[in-house]
Amino acid sequence: VDHQKADWVSIHERICQLLIPIRTSLPFLLSEKERKHGTEQLVKRQKYIIDLTYSTAQEFVSEGKHKEAIPAALHALRFSTEVYGSNSVQLVPAYLLLAEASTGKYCVGHLPEASKYLSQAQWIVLRTPDCSVALQYKLHRSLGLFYAAEGNFEQALYHLANDIYLASSTFGLKSIETSGGYFHMANVFFRQNKMDIANSLYTEV
Repeated sequence: VDHQKADWVSIHERICQLLIPIRTSLPFLLSEKERKHGTEQLVKRQKYIIDLTYSTAQEFVSEGKHKEAIPAALHALRFSTEVYGSNSVQLVPAYLLLAEASTGKYCVGHLPEASKYLSQAQWIVLRTPDCSVALQYKLHRSLGLFYAAEGNFEQALYHLANDIYLASSTFGLKSIETSGGYFHMANVFFRQNKMDIANSLYTEV
């Protein structure tokens, strides 16, 4: 009941009506042209739901409502899998969002799930030679945040350094994208009581 309530509050209320045409089977006696049109409409609706559920989960995470974000992010992952297949690089954003939501401070005990989502994202990125740098830096940032949550600061700094390197090589040293990596790295140094380095990085941000 708690899971159903969380799902309803998080996302289901928003997508309930949208699911009806998706779950309705196409009539059997259709011409090839009609079937093709029906399939195109189905994929269009599924992509709309992916965008809606992903942006809703992002909103919850940015508001610090990590638990509420998880059901919405799970729907984004499920529909992404249906549209793109289980090994597609298109699934990585949903996996990273699920990992971030599971790493939140109010999601104590969810770190094993976060680790599983990150492993899946990492595996897909490694198997995609032409994976964009934008996605790679986000993966390193997620890994950095995960290790910081675990208290493994050495690994956290390693991944955040990769995050900054990749983001700056694509967007520039003074970009908003790069500043996020500096900020999270500063937080790690702050937790290690290395205040000079932390303050220097906060100033950079």
